[in-house]
Amino acid sequence: MIRAGRRHLVRTLADIAAQQGIAVPTLLSSGRLQAGFPAPLSAGRTRLYDGEQVDAYLAGRPVPVLPTVDDDDDLLDRQEAAALSGIPLHAWDRRKKSPPVSEHMVLVGGVEHWPRHVVRDYTPAPRSRPGGGGGRPAGTGDQVPRDLLPARVAQLLDDDPALTAAGVTEQLGVHRNTAQAALTQCRAERMADVMEQRGVTAAQAAAELGYPAGLTRRAGIRAEAVLRGRQACPYLADVARTLHARGWTTTDTPPAVQHPQGDDVFAALVLDSPEAPAAALVWSERHGWRTSPSRRHPLGRGAAWPPPGPDVRYLATGITPDPADLVKALEATG
Repeated sequence: MIRAGRRHLVRTLADIAAQQGIAVPTLLSSGRLQAGFPAPLSAGRTRLYDGEQVDAYLAGRPVPVLPTVDDDDDLLDRQEAAALSGIPLHAWDRRKKSPPVSEHMVLVGGVEHWPRHVVRDYTPAPRSRPGGGGGRPAGTGDQVPRDLLPARVAQLLDDDPALTAAGVTEQLGVHRNTAQAALTQCRAERMADVMEQRGVTAAQAAAELGYPAGLTRRAGIRAEAVLRGRQACPYLADVARTLHARGWTTTDTPPAVQHPQGDDVFAALVLDSPEAPAAALVWSERHGWRTSPSRRHPLGRGAAWPPPGPDVRYLATGITPDPADLVKALEATG
């Protein structure tokens, strides 16, 4: 968290790198963030640091201790707000959209924060159910567009943790397979939130959310993959930054990681440099890195991992090679 009155001291990795006259990838690979470097202010994916502590460390002085007494004006990030509220991350993601909460949100280093007193004192309004019913009567479901389906399924799951694919089909009028896929993904995301926040297993997360064990086997497998995908995100972002710094992209910023978080945790980086011998790089938790001939669908439509060929080259041994080694392997294909 950012202690009260210290928001102006917050620094990002980019700020620290610029302070030392180096690039962020150099800072990350130099080892300067280890061995006594001040701890990040929170456990989120974007690392934020206290500038007073950073300056003291870089100057060789003792690192000052941050205040330890809670203050109403402390700024809490997403994980901390959910923990203080005693709810899963996905529930906080809904709660933060309520006007009494959203109007107090502040961005610090690109990360959303809320004052402690707002998080602590907000009480959600009770949800009303017209007529006291438990959902739409049978046969009155509507056809829901694909882009709106996840939100609709999430609402149904809020009301009924034991929701089945048949129930989704009945209430929303979608195909049974579509309903099952959306329900599995929604449960998996929520279970992964609890697993990440509490350090529990998929089965324990399902029990905490009230999901019947017989309905969550597939969701548990997907939740574990989602969590592994989240853990891989910093490495994949580091690869994107390294490729960008070496000129493999022509955009102003590093390429975004396409990351659907399937069971094998696939990810893809689309390269836009005219000199790039491959349209995209694809990463698999199981197989490592390879090139892809398709910019539009770099991950492909099937689960099979293709054999090497003119347009598919395996680039580096090891599942998560150092980004610099990956760049060398990629350059060798040119």
